[in-house]
Amino acid sequence: MDIQKITKYVAISLGVIGLVLQVVILRKGDDAIEMAGLAGNFSSVSPMINLAFIILIIAVLITLVSSFAALASNPAKLKKAGISVAAFVAVVLFSLLLSEGVETPMKDGEVLSASGSRWVGAGLRTFYILVVVAIGAMLYSGVKRFLK
Repeated sequence: MDIQKITKYVAISLGVIGLVLQVVILRKGDDAIEMAGLAGNFSSVSPMINLAFIILIIAVLITLVSSFAALASNPAKLKKAGISVAAFVAVVLFSLLLSEGVETPMKDGEVLSASGSRWVGAGLRTFYILVVVAIGAMLYSGVKRFLK
């Protein structure tokens, strides 16, 4: 049996399981599920959420395996990928070093820890740095094409 048939059968079986779980959820109705959820009983939707996690994990694993397989066959591409990953890690570390954490009260009465606040700041700084790099790359590419 080839990989295409296996993939097809796995996709069909996951789809059928998802369809059965969806029918079970729809038959119970919104009100019954909401009341059970308020009581702490999430047994109606938990199987569907677990199925979604399983599908997500399968998709991520297949993506990673196929990407690494394609990279392993070409050392030049592997080197470029390694440099890109290292550059991204460097941007995240730089952003983390620039960030400072302060305990912050939130709307629901909980408090965001200093560490959590620092990671939020690092994420925002990483985003801003990557946006500037992307805009710079687009401008550079556009100017280079224009000059040709």
